[in-house]
Amino acid sequence: MMDDAGQISAEFLFLFGVLILIVMLSIVFVSNEQELNIAMAAARNGVNEGLATSSGAIYPEDTFRDYSESKTSLLYPYSVKIINVSYSELGHDMNYDKKRIQFKVYAKTSERFSSSELVSIGDRINYNLRKSIAVSFNSTSSTNKLYNPVFSPHYVYTTANVKWI
Repeated sequence: MMDDAGQISAEFLFLFGVLILIVMLSIVFVSNEQELNIAMAAARNGVNEGLATSSGAIYPEDTFRDYSESKTSLLYPYSVKIINVSYSELGHDMNYDKKRIQFKVYAKTSERFSSSELVSIGDRINYNLRKSIAVSFNSTSSTNKLYNPVFSPHYVYTTANVKWI
């Protein structure tokens, strides 16, 4: 009867050890997914912030001066609707030794803008998207003033031009 009690303890320890091993292996996969989830949430927040400031015609002084000369229709409030924010993995970036992720924003507007005005609106949206990701990962000091590219522990983030539908 003494041998049976010892066998149960050994089986329990073996099972417990295997469970710890499985948990440790799964943490690696979960942490990478969590990093992408944080980046996506930050991207959506940044898109909304960029949309709010640009569609409300709230610009920095130098941008306002530039728009006063060439893009006067952007100085008045306008409406833009975000259709989708998505990302795609572009493989391994050898320069930074990280995986490269590119965000793409799909938007539409009911107003008629020239292609250069749409590019300006898209640039403002993408700037705020990248800035929000940089703030989320506390990597503002490791990027340039346009936040391009943005870094996290395992990824480097860039943006594609806004796709107007």
